[in-house]
Amino acid sequence: MADKLIALIPGDGIGVEVVAQARRLLEHYRAERGVPITLWDLDLGADRYLKDGTTYPKEIAARIAGEARAVLLGALGDPRVPGLEHARDILFGLRFGLDLYANVRPVKALDDSLVPLRGRTAKDVDCVVFRENTEGIYVGMGGQFKRGTPDEIAINEDVNTRKGVERLIRAGFEHAKKHGKKTVHLADKSNAMKHAHELWYRCFFEVAKEYPGVEAKHVYVDALCLYMVQDPSPFEVIVTCNLFGDIVTDLGAGLQGGLGMAASANVHASDPSRVAMFEPVHGSAPPLAGKDVANPIASFLTVGMMMTHLGYPEEEARIEAVATRAVREKKCTRDVGGALGTRAVGDFFLDALGSSKR
Repeated sequence: MADKLIALIPGDGIGVEVVAQARRLLEHYRAERGVPITLWDLDLGADRYLKDGTTYPKEIAARIAGEARAVLLGALGDPRVPGLEHARDILFGLRFGLDLYANVRPVKALDDSLVPLRGRTAKDVDCVVFRENTEGIYVGMGGQFKRGTPDEIAINEDVNTRKGVERLIRAGFEHAKKHGKKTVHLADKSNAMKHAHELWYRCFFEVAKEYPGVEAKHVYVDALCLYMVQDPSPFEVIVTCNLFGDIVTDLGAGLQGGLGMAASANVHASDPSRVAMFEPVHGSAPPLAGKDVANPIASFLTVGMMMTHLGYPEEEARIEAVATRAVREKKCTRDVGGALGTRAVGDFFLDALGSSKR
């Protein structure tokens, strides 16, 4: 069996540190568990951009598209690049360039201690958000007129296509069907964004007819945010647009223990054989960089999602079990109740998974 090529882009800030620990986990699977992968380390991020202007070279993009099975992306963002040119080129180059239209964000608390809601436990926080990833307001259509004057006008267009909306909604229903979930919620603002989100509303209930065993429920996104902090337990699968998905998933991260526990996959959901991009979603956190305090668990859970993509779902379950142990036994960083540094948490994971190498 030919090795599967995995591209590693550490990025900026604490991304470098957590991806280094995730790389150790991938190396464990390669060297000690016999998973046929080849790791391809890429020097892309703010340091490289500031050195020679490189963001996301065409030759690298072409090799990822043509040869890679997966990409692990660390955090992007550096105050030395206020315009975020490198981050935009890398992130959007992957998402848009590879047509990774479904951003899949599990919102799952691994232990009661991580849930900040009074009277709620980990069993109440267990859902998956499907965020549309290649359309919406993030496509960058629009502009500014009379910039810097009292008459300045700034416009961003919210782009929604029937194809883009329908395939994202279908991905959510397919997930629910595959995993035995009973409900899918659509979160939109069709009451205020009459044209764009009426398309979401209409497509949602049309697609739902193809899945008679799954109940389709609609909720306005502002109400969803209210309900999630009152009682998140009714939510199993949520589908929503790019902007709202960005916001709702960070709220969800707060319910599962913080951004250091939040994993994600960016996939072309209708064709699992295509390259996918996996990303812990905590941001680059420049003030924390280099201090060995960043929580690497999100990056480990992200590797778990990658293992499922590669055909090893049992390994995702093992990684999640170790992450649960790490929290319960306080073998974790301070943000989730422990006192270990980033690398020490990596040591714990490798020991728990049976690694003979550090």
